[in-house]
Amino acid sequence: MPNIRAAVAHEFGQPLTIETVNLRPPETGEVEVTLEACAICHSDISFMDGGWGGNLPAVYGHEAAGKVTALGAGVKGYDVGDTVIVTLIRACGDCIPCASGKPVACAAPAELDGPITTADGGLVEQAMTCGAFAEKVVVDPSQLAHIPADMPMGAACLLSCGVITGVGAVVNTAGLRPGQTAVVIGAGGVGLNAIQGARIAGAAKIIAVDMLEDKLDAAMEFGATHGILASDPKPWSAVRKLTGGRMADAVFVTVGAISAYETAPRYLATGGKMVMVGMPHSGDKASYEPVIIAATGQAMIGTKMGDVVLKRDIPWMIDLYQQGRLKLDELVSGRYSLEQINEAIADTRTGAARRNVILFK
Repeated sequence: MPNIRAAVAHEFGQPLTIETVNLRPPETGEVEVTLEACAICHSDISFMDGGWGGNLPAVYGHEAAGKVTALGAGVKGYDVGDTVIVTLIRACGDCIPCASGKPVACAAPAELDGPITTADGGLVEQAMTCGAFAEKVVVDPSQLAHIPADMPMGAACLLSCGVITGVGAVVNTAGLRPGQTAVVIGAGGVGLNAIQGARIAGAAKIIAVDMLEDKLDAAMEFGATHGILASDPKPWSAVRKLTGGRMADAVFVTVGAISAYETAPRYLATGGKMVMVGMPHSGDKASYEPVIIAATGQAMIGTKMGDVVLKRDIPWMIDLYQQGRLKLDELVSGRYSLEQINEAIADTRTGAARRNVILFK
């Protein structure tokens, strides 16, 4: 059983420790990937803080890329040496959600028996079915997608979560059409990708809302046509002026702040959609007036991982990246070694980073 280095959480809300753990070889229907890059996602931080429960000790990390280095029996479609992204989307392919084209909602329980153990054999949680804050992972093939061998891994790993979540929320979940107006609340890593998704979808107006001026400047770089400070007394009034009173066809809440969720419907046009992307902690609650939503024919829609289908969506996103139409390299704020992961996490907590990436090579 090979030894690998990993960043392990032993207590919620505390720094991770770099230590040697055991990773068993892939069994039937499993793939081993030696990682080259893994980004820090706010979902990792929410789990590390105990916001969504979970077991400890644990290895987090779920936005990764690397090379296939071993295959279990029966694996099809992948060979040793393939370059891939690694996601948390584990799909059985047989349940009703999978058969309906919604693999992110797979109803089958994860069957991978914890591949990570401590040096003395104690179980370590493979968080989000990935455990990618480590040199290697053992995962199900459904969690992988091929990427070009010459694609920079620091950019490629962002396709595993932040990019597909933001772009997919617009293209897949909302089905935004050319000429429509989108409001994106939060211009962080996922928000910038929602902005990119709205640009790709052909939105006429893409209005970014954030607390910080520099984030609004970044939003313009990624395709926003307008920026509004969320700290303004009534930021939705600015949207009313920009749209001639029409308001937004879709509002994407890309942060987990309850205040953002409670104000989001104010930006909506009649028949508009509020798309819930950001994940508050379990137990957090928002309040609405249902009569307004009902009377105006509006909708609230949840989205997980942008309702992406890896085999369908990753190829066209790679095409757009190679054509310069989808920004990935520009999303990387900082590059860190595994030993610097707590520094990368601390910087991510400030909200200033687009995406910080751990590089293993």
